[in-house]
Amino acid sequence: MAGNRFGKHFRITTFGESHGPAVGVVIDGVRPGVKFDAAVIQRELDRRRPGQSRMTTTRKEADQVEVLSGVFEGKTTGTPLCMIIRNTDQRPAAYAHLKEIFRPGHAGYTYLAKFGVADYRGGGRSSGRETAGRVAAGALAKQELARLGTAIYGYTTEVAGIHARSFRIDAIEQNPLRCADPEAAVRMERAVLRAKKEGDSVGGVVEVTVRNPPVGLGDPVFDKLEADLAQALMSIGAVRGFEVGNGFAAARLRGSQNNDPIYFDGDAGRFRTRTNNAGGIAGGISSGEDIVVRIAVKPTSSIHKEQESATIDGRTARLVVGGRHDPCICPRIVPVAEAMVALTLYDHLLRQRMIRRAGARTRRTEALTLIDAGIAILRTERKELLGGVGKSAHRK
Repeated sequence: MAGNRFGKHFRITTFGESHGPAVGVVIDGVRPGVKFDAAVIQRELDRRRPGQSRMTTTRKEADQVEVLSGVFEGKTTGTPLCMIIRNTDQRPAAYAHLKEIFRPGHAGYTYLAKFGVADYRGGGRSSGRETAGRVAAGALAKQELARLGTAIYGYTTEVAGIHARSFRIDAIEQNPLRCADPEAAVRMERAVLRAKKEGDSVGGVVEVTVRNPPVGLGDPVFDKLEADLAQALMSIGAVRGFEVGNGFAAARLRGSQNNDPIYFDGDAGRFRTRTNNAGGIAGGISSGEDIVVRIAVKPTSSIHKEQESATIDGRTARLVVGGRHDPCICPRIVPVAEAMVALTLYDHLLRQRMIRRAGARTRRTEALTLIDAGIAILRTERKELLGGVGKSAHRK
């Protein structure tokens, strides 16, 4: 199975299944000598783990991170860094009655069509549990970006058609929906619990903002920053849409309304824009303004309502999925979305540093070439002068 790796210079490979022994991640491209704090990784995993509130699945997983390689005496070695999170509360028997039936909204049929085999125990690799490895790796990327003063935070802006109208960053981690609007969060929670009581689920919208991002990240034409962010975020199983800045709202505006006026900020010593309709990216390259992206999150596919489906041999079937599932996946997708944004930005930062190093090498090479040329000219002139001195002495 291909497609388990993400990134070019800071590369992650995730592994494991929802009901296997463990899930985890291997990271290539980690700088040697970086202080490694497992508590930082654990803090991010705790934000993603199941069983946090009535808004999430009742599956109880500690999601305790274990480091298998790449760290020595509290610092990274520069070798592949491997972290695993063991599964301790699997209940594959809850899916035994679904072994021969395709679950609506899941990847059972497409996996079977592609590979000839499908893991019916919670979806295997297509399960949201795979994202634990992403969050662990993203914590390292976040830490590296924080050294530059870059902060990344996500939050729920819509659930079940209920929109956040205000923004308080301190409110995000103070409610189970991770909504920055405390009043809207209360109404969202009621809607989620109502759907849960009815055996159903709801979707929503999650937004991620990057404060003080580095300028110059992204490469034209096919490696635009927003294109790579779209790939990163759309690779999350429950995500069905992506937009940056004004996104689809830009289609309903005029150019005079959507363009961002540019000015020179003397205090910051750089150019800035008075508005940020572009979401901090222009021409596929970060401008230094806040990067703002949004993702549409579908309702959780596993629900307790009876649904129509088909068996592997083509017979019509009715099923109730059962098991333990999130009535709304938005709050647990927030840390995953943050991680994927961090991984994308840090990977692009490493690319940019390579360009700058290459540029510096080129400038040094050009300077040395000029010096060598100057030396050659001086040698020629010296030879001519010595020849002139010899002729003068001979005449005498």
